[in-house]
Amino acid sequence: MVEHAAASVREWDFPRSAASVLLMTRFAAEHGVGHEDMLRGAALTLADAQDPDTQIDAHQELAVVRNLVTHLGGEPGLGLRVGSRYQVTTFGIFGFACVSSPTLRDVISFALRYWDLSFAFGIPEVEIGDFEIRIELHDDAVPGQLRRFLVERDLAAMYTIMNDLLPMGVPIRRLEFAFEPPASVAEQDEYRAVFGVTPGFGCPANVSTFDVAYLDKPLPQANAQTVAMCEAQCRELVARRRARTGISHDVRERLINLGGTDTGMDAVAAELNMSTRTLRRKLGEAGTSYRLLLDEVREALAEEMLATGALSVSDVAVRLGYAEATSFIHAFKRWKGVTPAAYVRPRRA
Repeated sequence: MVEHAAASVREWDFPRSAASVLLMTRFAAEHGVGHEDMLRGAALTLADAQDPDTQIDAHQELAVVRNLVTHLGGEPGLGLRVGSRYQVTTFGIFGFACVSSPTLRDVISFALRYWDLSFAFGIPEVEIGDFEIRIELHDDAVPGQLRRFLVERDLAAMYTIMNDLLPMGVPIRRLEFAFEPPASVAEQDEYRAVFGVTPGFGCPANVSTFDVAYLDKPLPQANAQTVAMCEAQCRELVARRRARTGISHDVRERLINLGGTDTGMDAVAAELNMSTRTLRRKLGEAGTSYRLLLDEVREALAEEMLATGALSVSDVAVRLGYAEATSFIHAFKRWKGVTPAAYVRPRRA
């Protein structure tokens, strides 16, 4: 049986931290390019890039990428060399959640759910078969002149992090790129050094595969409590980053007015005087979806209702529109990492 999974966002234009900009700026400095040249046109200072609380627009990072390619584009395997610098710790709380996950399968599932906490411009789609896992990195919307660098960088970063998580390594079976092969032998050697295989070029898509057996190998630093805590923080971070105005705000307000009851996307679209297809597209452009917003609202309302102490778990489930309490308990555990009863117990005490 083949399983399919896609990232929670469909476009690369999502807010992000400045950590990736700082990494590229430091890489450029090692090669004689000053931070003034790297940050030109990005509306950022070096102090901004060094501040872990700085949030930037994806176009600001893209400006830095453009400067890097302009100054160092002649370097063999530039995207590969930059991508190999990305470590788990570069990604902050998102990275700590990956480190604490039980298996590589859990890491991939988590990363897809919170892809807008990465620095990627490629959008992944995963296919898990009986013998191998196939990851395709879509680059359709990436600016053409920067596409090669960003695909190289994103895939090299993904592979570097997978090998950090699983010390035994994750050998790539097959690697294919949609762009043309490098002209120099030195650059071809860079691909083999980073990925351990000689890739194909001029292929229909950017694809990497590896043995499905690696998916369920336990990670050495797995910790259920830590990953639950990290995921809760990731949810809060994503919620803060997503704009509280525009279409996301409108949908969220209607869901709150309905008490978290799922009347369906069609009904919400009708209230907003648009087609379901248009609503889905607009939410995708905003970096979210109807299902994610419904989850956000239900999670917040569930916390409020449980905190009063006046309602049982079954009462809260009914008020949120769940047909059975077990469905609500399952959803709450996915949100918080614990059951509603375990969540409430210390707060009531």
